[in-house]
Amino acid sequence: MAGGGIPTDVPGVAGGYLSGKKLIYPLSLVISLFFLWGFSYGLLDVLNKHFQTVLGVTRLESTGLQVMYFGGGYLCFSPIAAEVLKRKGYKVTILMGLTLYSLGAIFFWPVAHFSTPTNEKAAFGGFLACTFVIACGLATLETSANSYAVVIGHPATASARLQFAQSFNGVASFTGPLIASKAFFSGENANSLTNVQYVYLAVACAGVAVGVLFFFSKLPEVSESAGRAGSIVAGDSEELGLPLDQYGNIIAQKPLYKEYNMIFGFVAQFAYVGAQVTIATFFINYSTEAASYTSEEGARLLSYGLIVFTIGRFIAAGVAYFLESNFVLMLYAAVCIALTAYVSNAHGTSGVACIIVIFFFMAPMYPSIFTIGTANLGRNTRRGAGILVMGVSGGAVFPPIQGAIADSSTTRISYLVPMVGFIVVLAYVTTHWIRHGMHILRVKGDNVVATALEGGAVGGAVQTVHYDEKRLSIAEIEKVRRSSLAGASVNPITGRMNATFGGYDLKGDREDVVQPTR
Repeated sequence: MAGGGIPTDVPGVAGGYLSGKKLIYPLSLVISLFFLWGFSYGLLDVLNKHFQTVLGVTRLESTGLQVMYFGGGYLCFSPIAAEVLKRKGYKVTILMGLTLYSLGAIFFWPVAHFSTPTNEKAAFGGFLACTFVIACGLATLETSANSYAVVIGHPATASARLQFAQSFNGVASFTGPLIASKAFFSGENANSLTNVQYVYLAVACAGVAVGVLFFFSKLPEVSESAGRAGSIVAGDSEELGLPLDQYGNIIAQKPLYKEYNMIFGFVAQFAYVGAQVTIATFFINYSTEAASYTSEEGARLLSYGLIVFTIGRFIAAGVAYFLESNFVLMLYAAVCIALTAYVSNAHGTSGVACIIVIFFFMAPMYPSIFTIGTANLGRNTRRGAGILVMGVSGGAVFPPIQGAIADSSTTRISYLVPMVGFIVVLAYVTTHWIRHGMHILRVKGDNVVATALEGGAVGGAVQTVHYDEKRLSIAEIEKVRRSSLAGASVNPITGRMNATFGGYDLKGDREDVVQPTR
């Protein structure tokens, strides 16, 4: 057991990342987490409209759900989750998140059960508290799962891998509104909270089931342990180590407050999530006011929009294998700006259709910004992941602003608010694209020399620092090879290593002449 984790055997990650069949099971476990919080998020936007009807709250007051969900949970609890992740590892953090998630869902039952027409405001306060607990759990899961999906596999495909995993978040997101449109708005349920308690009881049971699965699984751990400069960890390729920063930049360790790409990534994530949440939160209001749909039809259309969102995630995951993520995001953000500008001036079905199209183009933004913002953080990766997840708190700031505008003017005009968020995203990804060479096709990187393998084989992370061999002189290449291979030298003609490790040469024969430096 490493780092105070769950007392089960924790397999190590040799070579710094998993590949092939070894990657399938842990990635599948992580995907189950994306499904859980996608379903929860899908229910949130429908509850927003349902509480307006049943509890008599205004559009501005109803955004309290988003404030508690994104502000209370993600903003306040993400730093705690990041610290637990730093100290205890991925498995403990995921189990903690699932526990909070399930508890918050269970609490929906008594609040809905004891709700009456005379205590509507108190009941709404109880639902806000439950939403806060759920959000704390989801913030914990998102901090760990996003980071784990990025670091567990090859870094060159990190963006595509995270987008693929996040696609199942979209699958659950449209499942939630589909169920809620029948459970919350049909027949007698339109003015009742009875089905709310049953839906969230099922959510709690799902959280417990996934938690049990994680508890008994041997989840490969990738942490940030102390250096292992004197050892070699064999990967499953002939090259030692991973591809470097694919743009040819030397990865350097810096204090967290000097990681400016991460800081601006946080700003972009804050703006994006604020835009995404406002697009979905007031979708039903827009469809009933700017068009002539009923609330049930609006909820069903919202589920269609989230289906489009999911399709957009899967397509973006494929596109990320061929095109640079920052370039794709730049185009997508520009399209979203144009569409939100139209929506704020449109009437009828065309405006609703444009919002559904926006779901497609904003689909890859969160995982792409997360991957770009946490790139090359080294030992700061886990805390950096927590900070990027804190960017989700934008979902607590934008909806109240949009709700106030909608109450004072119209829901249609309030859609100028998400346009501002997309403008911020466009500024960030355009700057990143320009600063990293303005590549259109995905840069796969050159052959590199591994200069350090850090971490433990059991519960400890392998953090490999690389340098581009083409950018170094022959002397520098030999120097970094010696550094990475515990002082061993490499014959520049034959490529053979002239050293032994632990008294044995590379063929396993005993050798007592040369000892590695420490």
